[in-house]
Amino acid sequence: MSEPLPNPTFDAAALDDGKRLFTRQCTFIRGVLALDKMPDAALPEVAFAGRSNVGKSSLINTLTSHGGLARVSDTPGRTQEINFFELGNRLMLADLPGYGYAAAPKEKVVAWTDVIKLYLKGRPTLRRALVLVDARHGLKKVDEDILRLMDDSAVNYQVILTKADKVKPAALAAQRDALAEALAKHVAAHPDILVTSSVTGAGMAEVRAALSELARPE
Repeated sequence: MSEPLPNPTFDAAALDDGKRLFTRQCTFIRGVLALDKMPDAALPEVAFAGRSNVGKSSLINTLTSHGGLARVSDTPGRTQEINFFELGNRLMLADLPGYGYAAAPKEKVVAWTDVIKLYLKGRPTLRRALVLVDARHGLKKVDEDILRLMDDSAVNYQVILTKADKVKPAALAAQRDALAEALAKHVAAHPDILVTSSVTGAGMAEVRAALSELARPE
């Protein structure tokens, strides 16, 4: 993509802290599908949420420069647990099962969705949920349902547009503007929208900077 992505601006110090944070070792802790099996709530935590196949695992792998850390698949619904990763003893990352369509039995999808909702409402160290939205498609009803849940639960969340490399710059800017207008109606939404491509790496520096502000201080 020849034009820069429409991302918020971070100063040099924030970008540098984000870079340092994500050079630290990122370790898989465990995958769970029950709240009582989750790791101790000791570190600030960031959750990656979104529709099935929106690119959560790809984003985590690209952010951490670890291609096999989070399992990636073209099959919607491959992530079937909440997978926890510890980043340098400063931040916990939680990769949530995709909501919406998934190539899995309906009862499993219902179970995943219930756990996602309970997690978002009750995880005490959750600093922010990152809601991933495919830049080609924008917000869908199932996204709006999750946003309303987080509004009602006072969970701070920030939207990340993924797969920006698949959208032409003018269409991408229009999609971002439409999303900003929609988010203005949601009380718990962070005002800054992050735009990324896991294929090109564009936007990763800004996401790293944003997450470094939530991490345990060095």
